[in-house]
Amino acid sequence: MAVTLLASDLITKQIALTNFSGLDPTEALGGLLKFTLAFNSGGAFSIGEGETWFFTAVKTTVIVLLLVISPRIRTPVWAVSFGLVIAGAAGNLVDRLFRAPSPGQGLVVDWIQLPHWPVFNLADCGVVCGSALVMWTLMRGIRLDGTVESKAPTESGGVVPDPGND
Repeated sequence: MAVTLLASDLITKQIALTNFSGLDPTEALGGLLKFTLAFNSGGAFSIGEGETWFFTAVKTTVIVLLLVISPRIRTPVWAVSFGLVIAGAAGNLVDRLFRAPSPGQGLVVDWIQLPHWPVFNLADCGVVCGSALVMWTLMRGIRLDGTVESKAPTESGGVVPDPGND
């Protein structure tokens, strides 16, 4: 799945570069959806614009960290969430590393626009959906190995008694 998202992101960015303009958006679904070419040097919502090096370092760190942790995953929900975040981060990292103006300082290609929302791309969708799934999974108490945290009440102020001390 991660490879499919990454490939889709890279392919659709190339299609956007070839077919869309930032000056003349292409409308779809009665104007609900627009295809608008934009270049982003910052993070989500153009936060930190001009700090491209920072986002390059953060994306690289996140990808490496998730890849190091991922062998511990034993449940599909964690695999999907990590796959979405890794693929999304990698899609935008490719832009940062290989697009103008220079390696590590490249601008991310964004091309999807909804009303009252910044322009984004498929990699952004992967990061947002994967992160939301991580939050949902954590709130449900599901661990990487698939076990679920016990919500059972404990004795004496939250300390679980040792059955060997009776």
